[in-house]
Amino acid sequence: MTHSPPGTLGIDFGTSNSAVSWAAPGGAARLIALEDEALAMPTAVFYNSEDLRTHFGRDAVAQYLEGTEGRLMRSLKSLLGSPLLLETTEVNHRQVSFQDIIATFLATLRERAAQSLGSAPTRVVMGRPVHFVDDDPARDALAQASLQQAAQSVGFEQVSFQLEPIAAALDYERRLKQESTVLVVDVGGGTSDFTVVRLGPQRMRQPDRREDVLATSGVHVGGTDFDQKLSLDLVMPLLGYGHLGPQGREVPSRVFFDLSTWHLIHWLYQPRALAQAQALWTNYAQPALHRRLMQVLQARLGHHLAHDVEQAKIRCSESNSEAALDLAYVEAGLHTAMTAADIEDHLQALLARTVACACECVQAAGLAPQALDAIYLTGGSSALRPFQTALQAAFAGVPLMEGDLFGGVALGLAYSR
Repeated sequence: MTHSPPGTLGIDFGTSNSAVSWAAPGGAARLIALEDEALAMPTAVFYNSEDLRTHFGRDAVAQYLEGTEGRLMRSLKSLLGSPLLLETTEVNHRQVSFQDIIATFLATLRERAAQSLGSAPTRVVMGRPVHFVDDDPARDALAQASLQQAAQSVGFEQVSFQLEPIAAALDYERRLKQESTVLVVDVGGGTSDFTVVRLGPQRMRQPDRREDVLATSGVHVGGTDFDQKLSLDLVMPLLGYGHLGPQGREVPSRVFFDLSTWHLIHWLYQPRALAQAQALWTNYAQPALHRRLMQVLQARLGHHLAHDVEQAKIRCSESNSEAALDLAYVEAGLHTAMTAADIEDHLQALLARTVACACECVQAAGLAPQALDAIYLTGGSSALRPFQTALQAAFAGVPLMEGDLFGGVALGLAYSR
């Protein structure tokens, strides 16, 4: 019998990306490579219908984009706390619940950790957002219970949870030379979470840190919401979103919202959904727009579109310049573009909600914005340039410190007691 190694595994199971870390007792945490040398991987599962294999992470996304026949699952975390979690879906001629798909992904993370450590760990600290579900404590508790059940079902015997922004703070603290009051900002794929916390070399040695956490807050807005809004405003009009039909009424919008939401896209490929979309042709004054919509649905190009919007957002934010969107796979010659101004304009309301939540957290801690020593950023979507600009405007003069955007939370989880 192979014994579990002594120490703690930290799993940051994210909406868009996941990371895993390990810390031996009293030792420094390290990230575990999950795909070759990559220390984080997309939270994606692809069920290959051609060879009946299951693919994960970048491999899963690549299989789908290369046109392999099968089912791609992303944004699985968004289903936690939802009635959809226990529903089943058909993959490779069998019914599988979304709860089981999450468990399959967690099992893969555990297996890859075991390859690195030499044996499979049984103790894990999992990250969780401040709110899985806004303003619904019962569904929030259900979400955590479902994630715990999934972890236990794949072999983890000791499962505990830590708030993701607090985990990020524990990682950041190890680099501090003096005591600081810090606003930790964790903007992930599905949620934005905030913690005001006292950190420092002396405090790090204390076994109970509860009094150091001055306030926490969170809002169910993250990178997938940004992607959805950009898709709706910049891409879906090419398929008929907002289009006025013969009677002067807009084409019904539900199909476009689902088509721009990762975890809902696959439902649109069901026969009933396809029939409903086909029936929309009477609402179009321009039949070409409806033909594009049906091409996307019938050829199952929805995830391809969503992926392209996400990548254009990243390129545009990183370079602060225009990013082209080549949609020739929908229709020959079809294309559009995304600019830095587009991101700022179209995301203004979502970014304002997110920054307002950060301000509420600092206010709940009883502090003026300028009383902060630093703002520590983690989570991939915190790198979005317009978000950082809005944050700097709200907290003038407070330095922004950028951590390991994809690994910081996982590292801190391994330090959690």
